[in-house]
Formats: sequence, structure tokens, C-alpha cells
Amino acid sequence: MLKEPISITAIASISSLGFSTEEIWKNYLNDQHFFKEMTFGQNKEWGAALSEEAKFEIEKLRNSDSNYQRLDNTVLFAIYASRKAMAFAKWKAEDNFGINIGSSRGATALFEKYHREFIASQKSSTLSSPTTTLGNISSWVANDLQTKGPEISHSITCSTALHSLLNGVAWINSGMTTKFLVGGSEAPLTPFTIAQMKAMKIYAKHKRSLRAESRSNESEKYPCQALNLDKKQNTMILGEGAAVACLEKGNSSKALAIIEGVGYATEILEHNTSISTDAKCFQRSMKMALGDLSPDEIDCIVMHAPGTVKGDNSEFEAIKKVFKNALPALTSNKWKVGHTFATSGALSIELAVLMLQNQKFIEVPFINNNSPQKKMNRILVNSVGFGGNAVSILLKLPN
Repeated sequence: MLKEPISITAIASISSLGFSTEEIWKNYLNDQHFFKEMTFGQNKEWGAALSEEAKFEIEKLRNSDSNYQRLDNTVLFAIYASRKAMAFAKWKAEDNFGINIGSSRGATALFEKYHREFIASQKSSTLSSPTTTLGNISSWVANDLQTKGPEISHSITCSTALHSLLNGVAWINSGMTTKFLVGGSEAPLTPFTIAQMKAMKIYAKHKRSLRAESRSNESEKYPCQALNLDKKQNTMILGEGAAVACLEKGNSSKALAIIEGVGYATEILEHNTSISTDAKCFQRSMKMALGDLSPDEIDCIVMHAPGTVKGDNSEFEAIKKVFKNALPALTSNKWKVGHTFATSGALSIELAVLMLQNQKFIEVPFINNNSPQKKMNRILVNSVGFGGNAVSILLKLPN
């Protein structure tokens, strides 16, 4: 538990769910997923891409400044979301707030493009290095928002956004700043990235493969079976987008939610991608975030639940170890928007904030789950990256 609370005074995102708070919440209220058939090289696979309207917004941003035209989508997504969050929070450039926006893969599309050019010509573009370095996400956001505060970029795989939030909390608690913009950005819908996921055998099979194997209609209806603990095969699907949150010291009157506790833990590696069967990293991170709170005070957990057999089940086993007979309501958004890598934890924070504000629990349509039986006051958000880098964030409804 934090000694002093930190307020989330704004949150903004752009993803397959949309780019306005009203549109995003509307899309959470239906049982529709946002996966579509996409072509990657010579193959067709599932992906959760931005809508045409959202892509138009990004292209407008790209064409608004000649310096932006050769930036990767990871940077443009982050700039777009950050502008909206800053405006909503009514921050000013002279506030000199900090920025920490990370990415798991970084400038994937540009890196693949420049590498193809290098293989063909044995020469590299002048901009290949500055536009693919991970640090250019936060630095371009800082340039766009004209703030002079500290800027940080990092990659801690799929838990990157929540590690950004941890950094923001630490900076604010240190007294070195009072405001921090945190989040993640990811544009992984590229042939090489999809090929990497398929090589690990964790990617959802395309619908034609499902039909060939006579899979159930439910699997065809919801190709990512995140939180289905009875599934027999991996069903992870990638999505793209960015999400950021504005953090401010104390219990702000503008708060959308209060960060009441944070937890983190790392497991000893047994495999490059694995965590233990009962996710000891999650057990430790959740216990740290809860502090002295009784587990029965948690109304809901937004799980990481990527849609893989081992990933979903290990997190659920960890929750059972921590909460025992007082299991909160469980949900995830990856059945709807896919796994957005670094962005995923920030999108989960956004879902938690929206549920607290609207007092509406968003269910996973293909599992049996009990909704909270009372007013939602506290929601725990989980995220974990390859190798067991777990983060848990406890959010509370503002007073």
C-alpha cells in the first residue's frame, strides 16, 4: 500500500476499441471482438488493428509535421494518446511533467523495412538508427508536448506499461516531480512479429485451420479464448495501439481513480518465456499491492490472461493462492482487443477505471463468472512479461 495516494487524472488510448472514451466504453458494452483476417506476407492470420477512422487520425497526425512523416507507428500512437490525455488533465507544458512510455518491440515495422533494404543493398538509411531506437518514443512525445521534464523509455516485454506506472509512482513519491505521464505503445502487426509468435506455438489458429479441425462454433465466434481455463490450445492474438495515463501527487479532486497500492516481482527464469504453474511472481506482486488490506475488499481483478493455456491457468492458480475462498470477479479484455504487448497493461488500467466510473462489470462472454455483488470500490490490475516480470496495481474509486 502506498503511504500517500496518487491520482489518475486522465487516461487516453487509441486501439481497435476506438480513440474516444465514449466509443471505447460503448465497445466494451457489447460482446463483439475486434479481430479480423489480415495478410502477413503470404499468410492470413488474426489481428486486432486500428479501425479505419483511427488510422485516419494517425495519418492526419503523420502529415501535420514533416518531421513526423518517417516516424514509426509506435511513436505516432503514443503522441496521439498523449495529446488527448494532457488536454483532458489540463496539464501545461510549463508543468514540466515526466514522461515514461515504453514498448515491448519498439519500431517493428520500420526496423523490418530498414533491414530488408540493408539485405538488398548492404546499405542503411540515414534515419534507420534514430527512428528505431526505443528512446525515440518518449523523446518525440516530450517534443510534441513541449515539456522539459524527465523522459524515459524502456522495454520490460508485456508488463512494460505497468512498469512505466511504477516508475511514475516512484518519481512522484521521491518528491522530484508531482506529475508523470505513463503508458505503452505497440505496433506489432508485422510479418516477422507474427512469425515469432507462431514459432512459439502460442498464436491462435486462423479460422480456416479451425474449420479443418472441426473446432467448436464458440472458438470460431471468439478466436481468442482468454480466461477460458478449459481450452486445449493456445489462442493468443496480437493487437496494436497506445494507452497513457496522467498521474498526479495526492488525492486530486480531478481523480478518475486512486492508485492505492503497487506490487511487483520477478521469477527466477527456467525458460525464456515461462512462469511457474502457480505464478509465484503474481502471488508476490498481488500481496505487495494489497498490503494490509483483506483480500475480500477487492471487488474485481483485470487479469493479464493472454489467451495461452499455461499463461491463463498459472495466473488463475496464483489468484486462488492469494484470495483463497474470497475470489473476486475476474475479467480480461484480450478476448476482445488481443494482446497489445507493452500497451496491454495500460489498456487494462483504462478498463478498470471505466468500470469504476460507470459501476458496470465487463464480463468475458464465453465463461461462467460471477459479477461483483456490490458497488465496485477496488479493482486490482495484473500484467506480466516474458520471464515472469509481474506487476499488480490496486485502484480505488475516488471519495
